[in-house]
Amino acid sequence: MKLTFIGAGGVRTPLVVQSILNFQERLPLDTVCMMDIDAEKLDLIRLACKPRLAREVKFRIEWTTGARAAIEGADYIVTTFREGSLESRVIDEQVPLKYGVLGQETTGPGGFAMGLRTVPVVLRYVEMIQKWAPDAWLLNFTNPAGIITEAITRVGGFERAVGICDNPPAMVRAAAAMLGVAPERLFPEYYGLNHLGWMRALYLDGVNMIPQMIRGIKDSGAFLEHFPFDIEEVEALGSIPNEYVYFYYYPRKSVENLIKAGQSRALQILPFNQELYASLRRIRDEEQDPAEIQRVYLRYLSQRHSTYMTLETGQDTTKASAEGAVSASQDADQAMDESAEGYSAVALSVIEALTSSPKVMILNVPNRGALPGMADDDVIETTCMVGNGVVRPFAMGPLPDADLGLMKSVKAYERLVIDAAVQDSYPLALQALAQHPLVPGHDIARSILDDYLAQHGDYFPKLGYTTKG
Repeated sequence: MKLTFIGAGGVRTPLVVQSILNFQERLPLDTVCMMDIDAEKLDLIRLACKPRLAREVKFRIEWTTGARAAIEGADYIVTTFREGSLESRVIDEQVPLKYGVLGQETTGPGGFAMGLRTVPVVLRYVEMIQKWAPDAWLLNFTNPAGIITEAITRVGGFERAVGICDNPPAMVRAAAAMLGVAPERLFPEYYGLNHLGWMRALYLDGVNMIPQMIRGIKDSGAFLEHFPFDIEEVEALGSIPNEYVYFYYYPRKSVENLIKAGQSRALQILPFNQELYASLRRIRDEEQDPAEIQRVYLRYLSQRHSTYMTLETGQDTTKASAEGAVSASQDADQAMDESAEGYSAVALSVIEALTSSPKVMILNVPNRGALPGMADDDVIETTCMVGNGVVRPFAMGPLPDADLGLMKSVKAYERLVIDAAVQDSYPLALQALAQHPLVPGHDIARSILDDYLAQHGDYFPKLGYTTKG
């Protein structure tokens, strides 16, 4: 089995390697190929992975900047790249804040900008996969995951594809810890779109545990590490929202907190990433103690983890950073294992389920009638059965009107983003941005879009006024 990662020069690749090592006894891996178009970042991240790979490895690992070498012969391909790197994310998030609109990576204008510049790139990769590895499975982590996965399946016509997000599985793991059971014993009824979803039921031995969990959260405040909701409102909902729903439920508070902080998440983590690459470059060039590699990477994880969602929710970042510093002192293997439970472990679980051990998982897939009121080719995020080489969503039955209405509004926006990217159309892009529930009208949408065009340069579509036939 050949497993390829496209975008392996990113900072999470050491966690990917850790996950692969954890799964190597359960998957018939022959070759793991790490591909990135940025040769220097790939070289530095390869160095960061050395401590993980200095143990018994039962597969060959390749590092390449060539797309064909990475894709040809692959059985599973994971897309995890960021078009424009973190510097483009800074623009994505800072521009809308100027107009009093949420600046966030995937939700609102930030996801719009990222989607517009990423859809054409991922569709080019789909063409290469159809040519060089037509029978491969494509597992998409590239954000905004829902938009990109729908571009792959609906526009690219590539059916052997799923989108993956680590938030819903993290909710299940947190619930399992709260209930004192293994996650595998729980059956989640989860529905929505990527970064806009709700867990309305969580069954343990046939009993829905959501009411008990809501009471437990109300009594102790213990559930998710980042739970930004008013518990009385959650109690009224009768379901537990994904943490990203916070931006839709409390948009004014989110914007006020970010403006007060004077920066978005991208500006917050940019120094962490720059420090990591600079430290790895220094270790490489000065031939420093290899043990320093592990120390600098664990420090990076601590910084990133301890500050997550602090700006948007108004959390005390000083306290969060202090708590993170404590976690950095734990055993290195334990720290890597805990961090690797995220998105890379989800991808490997999908592969395991498709090949040998069927599982119930929460994934981004075409609707196929699972959620009434959504189109069959809409990519949704919901509970799926994965096994025997297929992925199928469970039928969820009628949805609450408020949830379905919000989903349909956001889905209309997502479809327009894809169409605007494919047709390179300014009118469609403007229509898409104005459609988003967090953008207050066409005038603000036009100002944000024009700023993106001015600031992003070559990393943004030129967006003509005539659509492509």
